[in-house]
Amino acid sequence: MTTAVVLFRRDLRLADNPALVAACARHTRILPVFIHTPHEQAAKQDAPWPAGAASRWWLHHSLASLQAQLHERQAALHLVQGDSLPVLLELIKQTGAQAVYWNRLYEPAAIAHDTRIKTALREHGIEVHSHAAALWSEPWQISTQQGEPYRVFTPYWRNLRARVNATAPLPEPAAADWLTLPGSLPLAALGLLPRIDWDSGLNETWQPGEQGAQEMLELFCDDAISDYAHARDLPARHGTSRLSPHLHFGEISPRQIHFALHEHSQRVDTRQCADIEPYLRELGWREFAHHLLYHFPHTPTENFNPRFESFPWAPPDEVRLERWQQGRTGIPLVDAGMRELWHTGWMHNRVRMIVASFLTKNLRQHWLHGARWFWDTLVDADLANNTLGWQWVAGSGADAAPYFRVFNPVTQAKKFDPQGIYLRRWLPELADAPLDLLHEPWKDSSLLTRSGYPAPMIDVAGSRQDALTAYQSLRNR
Repeated sequence: MTTAVVLFRRDLRLADNPALVAACARHTRILPVFIHTPHEQAAKQDAPWPAGAASRWWLHHSLASLQAQLHERQAALHLVQGDSLPVLLELIKQTGAQAVYWNRLYEPAAIAHDTRIKTALREHGIEVHSHAAALWSEPWQISTQQGEPYRVFTPYWRNLRARVNATAPLPEPAAADWLTLPGSLPLAALGLLPRIDWDSGLNETWQPGEQGAQEMLELFCDDAISDYAHARDLPARHGTSRLSPHLHFGEISPRQIHFALHEHSQRVDTRQCADIEPYLRELGWREFAHHLLYHFPHTPTENFNPRFESFPWAPPDEVRLERWQQGRTGIPLVDAGMRELWHTGWMHNRVRMIVASFLTKNLRQHWLHGARWFWDTLVDADLANNTLGWQWVAGSGADAAPYFRVFNPVTQAKKFDPQGIYLRRWLPELADAPLDLLHEPWKDSSLLTRSGYPAPMIDVAGSRQDALTAYQSLRNR
């Protein structure tokens, strides 16, 4: 009879969980463990991105969901708080475990941490097995013909897409002999929930956990995938998958999503089902983000393009930054997006690009200000995606938007929210504004006075020209 510890991290699911499946296949007794390591993270210089408030909220509820799943199987998730190595060694001592299993993480600090733990455990005679569970392909498995990492998405996606098939995900492992130990902490003791009540909107919007992920996937298949290529750009519609937080916390895998979409496309009338390739390409961007982060680990805090080290950013402006954060810029689409973010912990992807463009180009504030705010407020805050997205918009990243591409939030709102449904939803003070003023309320000063909506904090056209001048000066250098 052999025993294994299965360490859950951002793989909070039972189905298609390679580490859990492998442990159950090789050992007769399994101890499922989650180690909360906030002090360990804060003490590491290579981990400057501890989980933000919205991420901690999601983690609490995702762990609660996993606990409930295990309880239905007469098992319990052993919760511990502390540094990983001493905690694992103590659990191994208590259980007599011969092996530890986990699924890999890909952030630079996580890789360094896992390498240290793996080396130390093996020095103690413990087997350590790590598995791939979060991506279609490991970041180091794809390279150019010259053996270099990709810097442009399209050739990367062409390479990756040829490797990806709609293979069936791993089933949940058969019933195991689950171990339980005394000393497991109550979930509340991890202190993940906010101390003040700001999370009501998150509770209304999301159902963290494996079941919530599967229900969201079913909703996407039934209601959105057939029109995804068009509807994904419309913030007023439920036209995107909204699976990003479930993917980040590993409540669902890309393989599960791909297989479900493929199966759905085989079941429905082909005249009603659009090609799933546009959505798979979006999952490809997620893979590309992890590819870049692995090969260029400095990019969460430094420009991918070193030329941007001399870019003339405007001096940090706390007042402007705060108005942007609060959705009080006076630009309706920007404000609607920032208020959606604060209330739900999520923002429509097109609107993310627009609010990021406004901050980095119209206000010319460094992209790190935006990256840090998103990190704290997004339930799907992911270091690889966050870094790629902000550097892409700012123009400093890999395969970045051209320097001259400055999103006009007014024309974008008129194009993608022509009836103002999204704006009225998140800007209640403008809910009764006539449509011809809704996108540009400053054209009627009496509307601003009556509604209390602020005048624009900056001239969009003039600030765009200032941004172009700054970017041109960079090119001239």
